[in-house]
Amino acid sequence: MGRWLASRIGCDCPLCGARVAGARLCGGCQADITFAPPGSPPRCTRCALRLPHTASTCPACLGAPRAYLRTIVAFDYLPPADALIRMLKTQLRLSMAPVLARLLADAVRSEDGLPEGILLAPIPASRASLRLRGMNPAAEIARSLSAELNVPLVRHALRRRRETPRQTALGRRARRQVAAGVFLGAPSVRGRHVAVVDDVMTTGSTVEAAAVALLAAGAAGVTVLVVARTP
Repeated sequence: MGRWLASRIGCDCPLCGARVAGARLCGGCQADITFAPPGSPPRCTRCALRLPHTASTCPACLGAPRAYLRTIVAFDYLPPADALIRMLKTQLRLSMAPVLARLLADAVRSEDGLPEGILLAPIPASRASLRLRGMNPAAEIARSLSAELNVPLVRHALRRRRETPRQTALGRRARRQVAAGVFLGAPSVRGRHVAVVDDVMTTGSTVEAAAVALLAAGAAGVTVLVVARTP
């Protein structure tokens, strides 16, 4: 009920301060961060990176096949949009979760939606992250996204087998090694298509590990939904 009311009560756009109706950006700010400039290359449908201007396929995905089928993102992790992520993760403004979920839901709709019967599964936070923040950003976004898209949320579809160090300072290879085998999928995903939800995708190591775990648990397929993609 609280989030339903928040989505309808007037408030300020988190980026520019303009008055808006509910948990959302104003039209101008949303256009600024979600619309690609004319001439921008399309994204790879598998990993959501912008394709090189001279390439018709994604070199990263050709070199490293993915366990997930496709990735849908709301925006690139660049200024000023990255401030929205920091408001949730650093400033602990839980009111940003429905704002980010709405942007991601719009991106999903623009990509012709999700398969029938799909489940949402947030990336589980580490114990250290939960102690620091008192919440899991991915789970908060997934909760609002479930309401936006009317798609069931399975909170414990994934769990951690072990704790991992912070990946912020790690390179691509180190991130892949740290993430490998870190998750375990729940039996409830068997035979179902699952959409993994996270806030930011950098190398894709975390969502790849999640997809591998879900497929091992019997999931029919995995789609990745992330709010922001690091270019």
